[in-house]
Amino acid sequence: MKTADDLLGPLLQGNARALARAISWMENGHPQARPLMAKVWPHLGKASVLGLTGAPGSGKSTLTDQIARALLEKGQKVGILAVDPTSPFSGGAILGDRIRMGRIAPDPGIFIRSMATRGALGGLARATQDAIDLLDAAGFDTVIVETVGVGQDEVDVVSCVHTCAVVLVPGLGDEIQAIKAGIMEVADLFVINKADRDGIEQVEQEIEAMKSLSPPKSWDPPACRTIATQGKGILELLQRVGEHGAWLRSGGGLERKAQERAELRFDSLLAEEASRRAKARAGKQIQELINAIAKRELDPYAAVEKVLGPES
Repeated sequence: MKTADDLLGPLLQGNARALARAISWMENGHPQARPLMAKVWPHLGKASVLGLTGAPGSGKSTLTDQIARALLEKGQKVGILAVDPTSPFSGGAILGDRIRMGRIAPDPGIFIRSMATRGALGGLARATQDAIDLLDAAGFDTVIVETVGVGQDEVDVVSCVHTCAVVLVPGLGDEIQAIKAGIMEVADLFVINKADRDGIEQVEQEIEAMKSLSPPKSWDPPACRTIATQGKGILELLQRVGEHGAWLRSGGGLERKAQERAELRFDSLLAEEASRRAKARAGKQIQELINAIAKRELDPYAAVEKVLGPES
C-alpha cells in the first residue's frame, strides 16, 4: 500500500493495518497523507468522539479501559487515541497507554494508538485530529481521546471532541486549582474518579461553587462518581455522555462543534504550513537570524519580520 488509492479501500473496510499505516502517514507528513485525507473526507461524520482530560494520576487510562469495555459489550467498535508526552530522543510517545490498556487491546473491536504530542500545545498532537477522522472513516462507532493532562493548554481538546469529560480525584488537594486553570470552561461533564476515597463531597461542593461563579450555560455539566479500578459508575457515566450527545443533536450543538473544530484545525494547519514555507524560502538565513538573536544583535520580532517581510 504505497498510494492513497491503495490504502483507501482497506481503510474504509476497517483494516487495522491500513488504519495504523494511515495514521503514521499523517504523523510523519508522508507525501500521500494529504491525498488520502481528501479521499476519506466524504466518508466522515458518523463517529461519536469523547475526550477525557484531567490531572496526571487521576486514573484516565483505567477509566478509558473501562469505558471501552462497556462500549464493546454493547457491540460498538471503539478507537482510543492516547496522547502522551514526547520522548526528547525518539519523538515518540513515552507513556505507552497500549501497555496500560493491555486487557482490551487484543479485542478485534478495539484500536489503540499512543500518539506523541511532539510539542503541540493543548496536549494534542497535530495528527490527532487526522487520526480521529481516520477512525471515523474506518467505521469506529466511538473514538475516545485521552489527553496527557497538562493544565490550561488542555482546553484545546474541547474543540476536537463532542463531549469533554474532566476527571478529578478526591484528596489530591488541587481540584479547585485544576478547575480554575481553564478546565471548568471545557467540561461537558465532571468525573470524580476514585470515589471510594475521603473528600468526595468536598470535590462536589467545589464543582458546584465554581459553576455558580461561571456565566449560565444552556447545558449544566453534571458530576458523576466512578471507581474505575472496580468498574463502578461506568454505566452512569456513559448515560451522562449519551444525554449530552442528545442535547447536542437537539439544539444544533453538533454543527457548532464542527465549526469550532474546523476553525481550530484551519488555523493550526495554516500556521504550520506558513511557517514551513517561510523557513524553506529563508534557507540558511534562518540559522543566521537565530545566531543574531542569541548574541543580542537582533531582537526576535525583527528577525521574524526579516523572514516574512513587512506587512502590506
